[in-house]
This record gives sequence, C-alpha cells and structure tokens, in this order.
Amino acid sequence: MLNRFVERKNRYIRNENIAFLILPMVLLPLLPQLWLLNNYHNWFFKYRDTIMFLNIAYIILARVILLDTAIYIFSHSKKHFHVALLHVVLLYMEVTIITIFFFAAIYWFFDPFYLFHLNSQLSPQNLEMIHKHSFILSMYISAVTFTTLGSGDWIPQTLPSMVAVISEVVLGVVQGGVFVAIILYAHQNKEIK
Repeated sequence: MLNRFVERKNRYIRNENIAFLILPMVLLPLLPQLWLLNNYHNWFFKYRDTIMFLNIAYIILARVILLDTAIYIFSHSKKHFHVALLHVVLLYMEVTIITIFFFAAIYWFFDPFYLFHLNSQLSPQNLEMIHKHSFILSMYISAVTFTTLGSGDWIPQTLPSMVAVISEVVLGVVQGGVFVAIILYAHQNKEIK
C-alpha cells in the first residue's frame, strides 16, 4: 500500500521538500495545552495523568503515521542518490529534534520534579539553578532518554512518567533502526539502478 502511495502521480504532496515545513506541525497540540496550563492550572493538574497519557499516545501515532512515513517517502525519492541521502539525514534529524522536544514539553508541562526523582547530591546553588531552568532540565531528561543514554540520575516516580520514558526509549531505538534500514535500502537501490 505504501508503494502505491509513493508511486502515485496524483498524491497530495508532490514535492518531498514540503515535509520539512509540515513536520513541525506535529508540535501544534502543545499550544492549547500550554494555554490550559496557564489559564486553568488546577483543572490541568486534576487531569494531568489522563492528559499525559493522551500526549504519549498522540506522539507515538504521529511518529508512526506522519514522521516515519515522511522518511519512507524520502527514501524512495527519484533524486540523485547523494541529494536524496542528504534529505533523509536532515529529515531524520528534524524528526529526532521534534520527538525530543515534544517529550521535553510534556515533562515541562507536568513539572520534571513531580515526574522524576533526582538521584544525586547537588549543592543548594546548583539545585536552585536547575529549578529555575526546568525546560532545559526537561530537554536534558528527554535527550538522554530518547538516545537511550539514560544517565540514571533522574528516576521516574509516577506511572505516567514511567510510560513516557518507556515510549520515548522505544521510539528512540526504533528510529535508529529505521534510519539504518532506510540508508541500507537507498544504498542497495543505488547499486541496482
């Protein structure tokens, strides 16, 4: 079925370059959540577990349906091999950044100090600095989780944060495998032609 979509002459997206502009739209559902967090703080935290689970389900579906499909379409591009390969690498980087940013936003919305337990000794000055920059902390937690580096200093302490970490790790591992598979596929097709 995907082959028919890729080969179709009348598909909606005729130029693969538009994917670089469309993919950041995956982040749009974060905007109403930010508004809810700022304007209906009590309601937001009353339903935070449900909202977080919906976010996790959304990013998994968005990744599989939209982002990974875009990479697949790029890998079947009829462009010169090196140009197509460069586009795949750049698109892969964009998908990685979008995924890490999305999970970081989730961690930030729900307070990383609520979701995670710090398992290290920091001086009061450093701990205060971390509290002031909770979005950077959320980006750090998301990046080490997605890359499966797993520093071990931030331990999930709620069920939603455990599900989020599991989901992000699986997406990170799968994305690495998808990237390697696409590069191999593109290289094999280059040799056949």
